[in-house]
Amino acid sequence: MGKYLEAGILLGVPLLFAGAAFCGEQSAQAVQATSEVTSVAKVDTGDTAWMLASTALVMLMTPGLALFYGGMVRGKNVLGTLMQSFIAIAIVSMQWILIGYSLSFGPDINGIIGGLDWAGLQGVGIEPNPDYAPTIPHILFMLYQAMFAVITPALITGAFAERMKFSAFFVFTLLWSTVVYDPVAHWVWGSGGWLKNMGALDFAGGIVVHLISGISALAAALVIGKRKGYLQEAMYPHNLPMTVLGAGLLWFGWFGFNAGSALSAGTLSTMAFVATHTSAVSATLIWVVIEWIHRGKPTMFGAATGSIAGLATITPAAGFVSPMSALVIGLAAGAVCYLSLNMKGRLGYDDSLDAFGVHGIGGIIGTFATGLFAQTLINPAGGNGLFFGDHKMLISQSIAISVTAVYSFVMTVIILKIIDKFIGLRIDEDSELHGLDISQHGESGYSL
Repeated sequence: MGKYLEAGILLGVPLLFAGAAFCGEQSAQAVQATSEVTSVAKVDTGDTAWMLASTALVMLMTPGLALFYGGMVRGKNVLGTLMQSFIAIAIVSMQWILIGYSLSFGPDINGIIGGLDWAGLQGVGIEPNPDYAPTIPHILFMLYQAMFAVITPALITGAFAERMKFSAFFVFTLLWSTVVYDPVAHWVWGSGGWLKNMGALDFAGGIVVHLISGISALAAALVIGKRKGYLQEAMYPHNLPMTVLGAGLLWFGWFGFNAGSALSAGTLSTMAFVATHTSAVSATLIWVVIEWIHRGKPTMFGAATGSIAGLATITPAAGFVSPMSALVIGLAAGAVCYLSLNMKGRLGYDDSLDAFGVHGIGGIIGTFATGLFAQTLINPAGGNGLFFGDHKMLISQSIAISVTAVYSFVMTVIILKIIDKFIGLRIDEDSELHGLDISQHGESGYSL
């Protein structure tokens, strides 16, 4: 019975998508020849070119994440791990076009959620939207934000790698994006969002992407449980060159992620670009030095992980802080995230690929650090942090961290429990022994 129910859900979700697609029929009306004539003077071609490139860069991050995670698992699970990131591109993009963008950025409802006015991209055309990006087409802003929505649930997969059913992941991704990501995105970034109105700052997704994905990853690791043999047998990364390639693609794409969040090509995007790289290199160096002292040898795996920690941590602050502040934030990221990863075994939870230890901890550090180091000298639209004369921002950042962490943790637990009741979360022991590739997809990553 469970198998039939599972198959029904997997068939039903695409059918629901297809049924909702009628909303998109209206969206074409937003792109009229007449509006094209009037919008030419409003759209800045330089900003638009930069945002098209940034959108492509952020899209590349999800395949980069697939490689980063794929190299870290055992060989029998490589395709299953890659598939989770790749299918997230399709699932979340479809959800975003139909309802996700409207829920996240649509006309505000009491500061909590966007309305469905823009469902199926109705009213989302080539005219710029002055509330979000006044110099680029509205539909480009929509697609740029879609790439953020895509990578966020993909980050969570690191917590339950090697043991979650693909059908469960499919449904989880759709539900989590709708129930967790979209509301939080509206709170922080949406016009009228209550955290935004309170003064909380998140330049490129420290809260909306890294914090909520990391906290949700912790919830998932606790609910799903440990891998068979965890802390009893060796579970080494099967292909570190693949992981390093993934880290390089992530680093490359992160410039679109952070500098693109300026939504224009100019001084602010340049400062965010520099801050991003500065944090990444400082986190990499401190991670390698600490590991060298602690373990006796510096590792390539450590350097790659340290760079991602620095990138994740600077994300909320990238467009608000100076390069020297970014350097300090990167040092904190490398040191604290290294400590959190080494505490994992002692605490006993199995966050397989350190989604919480890197993204959750990094998102918290970066969001809090924004309340310390932000300067109006860098971004007049932001504010001054504690070290530059204003303690109020630190209070707003702390409230944002607390509320979004609790919300994402509780809702993730509820979603997982519901899925477990109806179709089950974990593969069985025999399937786990043989790996995700064969048991879930009927193929193998390597023919040896």
